[in-house]
Amino acid sequence: MPKTNTRNKYHFQLIFPNIFGFKGGIQVYSIFLLRALQDLYPEANYDVFLKYDKRNLKKDPNLEFLNSTKYHYFGHLPRLLQTILFARKIITFGILQRPTIVISTHVNYATACYALKRITGIPYWVVAHGLDVWEIDSKITKLALKEADRIISVSNYTRQRLLSETDIDPQKIVVLPNTFDAKEFQIKPKPTKLLKRYNLRDDQPVILMVTRLGRMAKYKGYDQIIHALVKVRSQIPDVRFILAGKGDDLPRIKALISSLNLEDSITIAGFVPDEELCAHYNLCDVFAMPSKGEGFGIVYLEALACGKPVLAGNQDGSVDPLAQGKLGCLVDPDNVEEIADNLIQILQGNFSNPVVYQPELLQQKTIEAYEFSRFRARLAKLFGLVENREQAIGKRQ
Repeated sequence: MPKTNTRNKYHFQLIFPNIFGFKGGIQVYSIFLLRALQDLYPEANYDVFLKYDKRNLKKDPNLEFLNSTKYHYFGHLPRLLQTILFARKIITFGILQRPTIVISTHVNYATACYALKRITGIPYWVVAHGLDVWEIDSKITKLALKEADRIISVSNYTRQRLLSETDIDPQKIVVLPNTFDAKEFQIKPKPTKLLKRYNLRDDQPVILMVTRLGRMAKYKGYDQIIHALVKVRSQIPDVRFILAGKGDDLPRIKALISSLNLEDSITIAGFVPDEELCAHYNLCDVFAMPSKGEGFGIVYLEALACGKPVLAGNQDGSVDPLAQGKLGCLVDPDNVEEIADNLIQILQGNFSNPVVYQPELLQQKTIEAYEFSRFRARLAKLFGLVENREQAIGKRQ
């Protein structure tokens, strides 16, 4: 692993799906990982391989990286050619440039890292999120994961899944959980702008979910919330469910809402840009996403940082941000009745865990455990950096 006194010689080869276009959990994790590395190693060289981003894609002004960062884009290529050239360049670049370490934030790219290591001996790390590493079918992907020098799991749940389903050396699998920027998520009153946009009263109970609405994302639990809303509305007639996101499952979702006669109780908000996320969290009275396929769930951290009660599933990595239920409500994600009953209790103010009604405490506990500075400090330990590195970073910033 890198040593502090030679960090100016480091060369990181980082392999991401994308960071400038669509931002799901893996993309956000990749962004924070790059930010943390550049805080820790400001004099290193960074080559970032982006499979789905395009060179001419408009850059997010909020993403500021070191000028020395070089990007390699493959999003302009046809899909089959893209996959071939992406893997080939990862390997040939590594052979020619000999980076200090290769880090991939998706398991699908581990095979190219494995091939590079076989040729050059260059170590590689792989980030394990959720569904991407659960029940892997490909033998070569399994081998590439097993041969990684380190596997970074985003949650304790994913680490346990890997240990129970593979014969990977437990010492190789470390937990570096998701993070968030505490400055971006604050406790505030319900925003007047959004109350007007969605035609809501200030005292109207609001359930919020922010997620992808793709046919492959039904595990997120939005169907269960929609079905649960029938019972919730019978007890709380003016409840409103705001479902924020976009994807190819929208037509089916709208048909389901119509079949249950819930059009007046559900608002499809569409894609919510980063600058409006905090406002949407502050608009709601409970954030609900009873998923059963989360590696972790960054949205839970964001909602908790805004002081909101959170309802999540109890069968995946969602248990980590909710501290095994100490900071929220964990339910069986397949049990619509249980979801409905708990939403009713939370909204009526009689949920069994009083912590969900203490916004400042929810925010404090979430910051203490998962804010970006904690992520960076954990990453520093993984690289064996001295403990005073965080102090040096603070002085630079």
